[in-house]
Amino acid sequence: MAGKRTTESRIRIDGEPREETELPHVWSECVGAGRANEALRADWQRQFAEAVDTLGFRYIRFHGVFHDDMFVYRESDGGGFGPNAPLASPIHTFSYVDKVFDFILECGARPFVELGFMPGELATVRRTLFWWGAHCSPPKDMDRWVELVTRTVEHWIDRYGLDEVRRWRFEVWNEPNLVPHFWTGTKTEYFELYEATAAAIKRIDPQLKVGGPATSVFVPDDRYKGEVEDRSAAHGTAAAEDVDALDWRPVWIEDFMSWCAERRVPIDFLSTHLYPTDFAFGADGEAVHISRYADATVDDLTVLRKLIADSAYPGAEIHITEWSTTPSSRDRMHDTLFAATSITRSYLQCAALADSISYWAFTDVFEEGGAGIGPFHGGFGLVNENGIHKPTFHAFNMLGRLGDRLLLSTPHGALTRDSRTSAFSAVFFNYPEDMGLRAIGSAHSYEATRELADKGPSRRIRHAIGGLEPGAVFLVEILDWEHGNPAEAWHALGGPLNPSRAEHRYLSDVADALLRYTLTVPESGVLDLDVELAPWAVMSVWQSA
Repeated sequence: MAGKRTTESRIRIDGEPREETELPHVWSECVGAGRANEALRADWQRQFAEAVDTLGFRYIRFHGVFHDDMFVYRESDGGGFGPNAPLASPIHTFSYVDKVFDFILECGARPFVELGFMPGELATVRRTLFWWGAHCSPPKDMDRWVELVTRTVEHWIDRYGLDEVRRWRFEVWNEPNLVPHFWTGTKTEYFELYEATAAAIKRIDPQLKVGGPATSVFVPDDRYKGEVEDRSAAHGTAAAEDVDALDWRPVWIEDFMSWCAERRVPIDFLSTHLYPTDFAFGADGEAVHISRYADATVDDLTVLRKLIADSAYPGAEIHITEWSTTPSSRDRMHDTLFAATSITRSYLQCAALADSISYWAFTDVFEEGGAGIGPFHGGFGLVNENGIHKPTFHAFNMLGRLGDRLLLSTPHGALTRDSRTSAFSAVFFNYPEDMGLRAIGSAHSYEATRELADKGPSRRIRHAIGGLEPGAVFLVEILDWEHGNPAEAWHALGGPLNPSRAEHRYLSDVADALLRYTLTVPESGVLDLDVELAPWAVMSVWQSA
C-alpha cells in the first residue's frame, strides 16, 4: 500500500515546493460486473472494452463463474427433449468461461476471480436469490467442490500460462454472511469451504493468491457474531438517533483471521464490501434504512487496516471488492451528478488505504433483479444499458488523468505529477458546504434526487502552479449540472420509458457535452488557476499531449 514519501518536485504550488507522496490509482485497479454470462453479450463487451481503454481498469470481478448458465460442472447431459441422462462421473467444460476470460485478457485487463456460486447439481439448496436463480449453498460433496476448483484453475494455467495466472486473485465466494440468500450454511461452514478451497489452490501452486471472506458492509452491532445472522442484535442500531456515533466494524474479518491462523490456513488478501447505506431491523421486525455520513468509507478502511496490521496476517493485501454509494441496483442516485462528486471525494480520501476499491459496477447490463425499467433506472453502472455515459463515467476518467505522485491534497481536490513524464494534472470538486458531512444517500425516484440540486454555494478554486514549461497547453474539463448530465436531460424530455433513436442520440450527446477549454502557460512558467466551481461540479486539468 502506498503513501510513502518520495523526492521534492520542481513544480511549485502557490509559491511553495512540494514534497511528493505516492498516489495509487486505487479506483482503476478493479471494477465489478454482474455475472459471468452477461459478459458473453456484445453490448457488455463493447462497454467493457471502452472502460478499459478510457478508464484504465486493470481487473474485473463478477459473480457466477460456476453458475449453471456457464456449464462448467456437468453431472448430466441431454438434447433438450426430456430429462438429461446422468453421466458416469462429473465432467468440467470451459467453452463459455474461455470466451469470457479470453475477451477480458484481449482487452488488456485480468480477471479478479470470484469462485462461486454453487453449480445446481452440486448444491444442497437451489435458487436462493436473483432473477437468474443463483445457488448459494454449501456443496453436497466437498471433494467434488475441491475437484471443480482444481480442474478449473489447472485449465486456466494450461490456457494462459502460470506466470499470467499468478497475477490473478482468487476470492472464495461472495457475502456469505447474508444467510440464506448468498449462503445457506453457517459461518463455520464458510470457513471450512475457504480452507478446502485455499488448500486446493495452493497445492496447484503456492504462489497463487487466495483470499476472502468477501463479506458485506460494516455493522455497529453483533448481528453477525454467531453462526448465522441474529436480527434482534440490530434493534439498537435501528433505533439509534445518531448512527455515526456507533462503533462500526467489519463483518467476520476478525473471526476469519483468527480461525485461519489457528489452523495455519493461508490468507493472501482480505476482502470485504463497503456501502455507506444499509438496513437494520427494529424490534417490530421492520427494516430501517441506514445512511451513514460522507466520511464513512475512510473511517471503515482505517479500522480495517488497523485490524489487519495487528493480526496474524499483517502483510495481507486489502481488496474492497464491492463499493458504491449504495448497494441497490434500483437507486436513482447512481444516475446523477451527485454520485460523481461523492465518489470523487471518497476515492481521493481513500487512495492510500487499500490495494483496490472496486466500484460496483461498470455497466447497467446487470440482471440481478432482471433488466432495469427505462434508460435511467438507478443501475450501478458508469454507463447505462445503451452505453450512455453517466456523470460517474466522467468522474472516473478525470481521476484516471491524475499522476502517480501527489503534490498537494486539499479538502476539495488533488494536484499531482506523473513520475514518467513529469506532467502536471489535477482534479477539483465542489461537494457543497450546505451538505456538511451528510452523504448523498439514496432515492427511489429521479425526482427525489433533485432536491440536492439546490445545495450550495459555489466554490472558488485558486492555485498558482509554477515550474511549468512556458507555452505548454493545459486542457480543462468541467462536469456540472449544465454539462454532462443526461439523466436530467431525460427527465426534461418527460422521462420516456423507451426513448426513440433520435432521443437516444440526443441523450448520448448531452452525456459527453462537458464544458471544455484550454489554458496556456505564460512566459513566467506559472499557470494561474482561478475557477468558480458550481455546486456538485467536478473539474479536471491536465497537459495536452
